[in-house]
Amino acid sequence: MVHSALLNVMIAAARKAGRNLKRDFGEVEHLQVSLKGPANFVTAADRRAEEILYTELAKARPGYGFLGEEGGKRAGTDATNTWIVDPLDGTTNFLHGIPQFAISIGLQRGDAIVAGVIYNPASEELFIAERGKGAFLNDKRIRVAARKRMAESVIACGLPHMGRGDLELGRRELFAVQEKVAGLRRYGAAALDLAFIAAGRFDGYWERDLSPWDMAAGTIIVREAGGYITDIDGQDAAFTKGHILAGNEAIHHELLALLKAAGKD
Repeated sequence: MVHSALLNVMIAAARKAGRNLKRDFGEVEHLQVSLKGPANFVTAADRRAEEILYTELAKARPGYGFLGEEGGKRAGTDATNTWIVDPLDGTTNFLHGIPQFAISIGLQRGDAIVAGVIYNPASEELFIAERGKGAFLNDKRIRVAARKRMAESVIACGLPHMGRGDLELGRRELFAVQEKVAGLRRYGAAALDLAFIAAGRFDGYWERDLSPWDMAAGTIIVREAGGYITDIDGQDAAFTKGHILAGNEAIHHELLALLKAAGKD
């Protein structure tokens, strides 16, 4: 498959950072004898990955701004274009040796995300999309699932936990959804949850307490795969509100109604 120059830049940066993350992931298991060691090691791996991404993207597009989870916002001379990057989405998974983590790169142009790359170095799965050109997994076209009944659907979610999120609201939302669906899944990497929606593996997904770098690449990949993305209120403000809802048209509509009702209780 022939990629655009823009996607080639993003893919090359993701793969270079991914090689280092994959090597670091192989070392994590040797550090599990220490409580402190693995956490420090993963923090360093996260920061190294972001610096690789920043260096590679800046080399190819020197004027673009950069917003990363670790280093925050770095202004560029081109105020129109900003990379939105999570160098290691699924940090807790990585720390525990669970191979469900990814590099996520989105390009924001003006107010819109125009390209996205999500790469899991452990599985070698590369999800890509560019506005108006469709979504792909390892260069094969992907589409959201066609299921229209919640009773046949597998839904992914985020779960609030100690020190993060509204636990009571989370319980209400889980209860509202779990009695309607074939299965609930919590995999711990928002970017991959969105990629799995695009690939038709999950039928719907919602999560609260997210940051733009968790969602940027995934939003365009889902939309280019024919899916729907909003915040949990049904508006187009996921980045500002920090929560997201995704799925095909039918499942998105059903999930939205369930979550809204749960939020009012």
